[in-house]
Amino acid sequence: MNKNLLCFDLDGTLTRRELLPLIANEVGLEHEFEVLTKLTVDGIISFEESLRLRFAILKNIPVDTVQNIICQAELFSKVTTFIRKNHDRCFVITGNLDVWIRPLMDKLGCRFFSSKVTVEDNRLQSLDYILNKSTAINTLRRDYPEHQIMVFGDGLNDYPMFEVADKAIAIGLTHRPSQVLISKSNYVVYEEETLCRLLNTL
Repeated sequence: MNKNLLCFDLDGTLTRRELLPLIANEVGLEHEFEVLTKLTVDGIISFEESLRLRFAILKNIPVDTVQNIICQAELFSKVTTFIRKNHDRCFVITGNLDVWIRPLMDKLGCRFFSSKVTVEDNRLQSLDYILNKSTAINTLRRDYPEHQIMVFGDGLNDYPMFEVADKAIAIGLTHRPSQVLISKSNYVVYEEETLCRLLNTL
C-alpha cells in the first residue's frame, strides 16, 4: 500500500484560473475583486479578511449559479485524471466555500477540506468556518498516522499546510508561486507534464 497522501490546493493548482475572480467576472463584479485581490496579494489584508469581504459581495448570488460557473472552469486535465485514478489517497484543501465547490469535488471523487457556510433558499446566509489549511493536514495526520503527507500549492494561503507537511511542492502552472512558498518547498514545478511525472513517483 502506498504510504504517501497527496494534498492539493484548488485555485490555480487544479484549475487554470483562480475561481473567485472567474465568478466575479461572470456576475459583473470584476472591479471589486481586482481591488480585493491586490490588497490580499500585497499583504494589506489577510486571507481571512479577504474571504469575508468576498463573501459579503457574493452572498446574494444564487448558489447554483456559482456552482455552474465553477463546474465549467477549465482544469489541468492530466493532474485531475491522476487524482480520479488515485482518489483514495488524494485530497483537495481549499479556502473556498463547501457548497460552491461540492459538485466539482463530486466529479473529482476525492475527499476535500474547505471553508463552510449556511445556505437557505439557494442563497448564502452566514460564513461559519474559514479553513486554516494546517488544520486539514493535522486531521489527515491523525487519521493516517503511518502515512507521509505531500502538499501542492501556489499562494500565501497555502503556507500553513507547507509548514506542517512532510514534503511541499510549489506549483507555478498558472502564475509564479509565492516566493515564501518557494523558500519552504522541496520542489518547484512549472509544467503540468513535469508535475504528473513527479506525482507518479510519490
